[in-house]
Amino acid sequence: MDGACELIAARDVDAPVLITCEHASQRLPAPWQWPEADGWLEHTHWAYDIGAAEVVRELCGVVGAGAVLADFSRLLIDPNRPLESPTLVRRHAEGRDITLNARVDAAERAARVAYWQEYHRAVDHVARTSRADVILAIHSFTPVYEGARRDLDVGVLFDREQDLAECLAAALAPLGVVRLNEPYSGKKGLIYSAQRHADACDKRAVEIEVRQDRLLDVSFRQRLVAALAALSWCD
Repeated sequence: MDGACELIAARDVDAPVLITCEHASQRLPAPWQWPEADGWLEHTHWAYDIGAAEVVRELCGVVGAGAVLADFSRLLIDPNRPLESPTLVRRHAEGRDITLNARVDAAERAARVAYWQEYHRAVDHVARTSRADVILAIHSFTPVYEGARRDLDVGVLFDREQDLAECLAAALAPLGVVRLNEPYSGKKGLIYSAQRHADACDKRAVEIEVRQDRLLDVSFRQRLVAALAALSWCD
């Protein structure tokens, strides 16, 4: 099986945070290829979280934290969803059929699930050997989703760690409009991956969602990385 993830080894064994990025890549591993009819999806938010991987790599470079980044498109299979989720393999986008996922039989589903499993095995291994107290998932969101405009810059998602989320939101507030559990809610399962591994390893979980057009601004990205690097996770 082609590689399912990119690993960044921690340079600082005492780094207080472990980073995950479930939607880091739009890559389809062999033997999958983008169908011509799906060409419009490949470089969009449907395929991956634009700018998220860059933030992860830059933040790891500054603070010495370890990270696990998925190296396959969320349209192959979504590692931020449980296996029973109806959007584990998404069938439609913006009212259009996704040709890649139109006919996924049991054998192909099993092949895709193998990538999901390999990603989570990697996160589990790193989380169990890491001294970090917090698992931070880094994602990005599109400014306009199926016609609806999002009027925030950063979302901080949480399920059980409200104090941690509020601390993080306060630290990021100088960057723009920051809201808790928007544009998605961690209390509705949309912090699945980080929460799953935090629960298994007695750690805390939080996720940030950053608007993609802001991440394409190098200056904004640098300010975001600096703000995250300045945290003690979290006082």
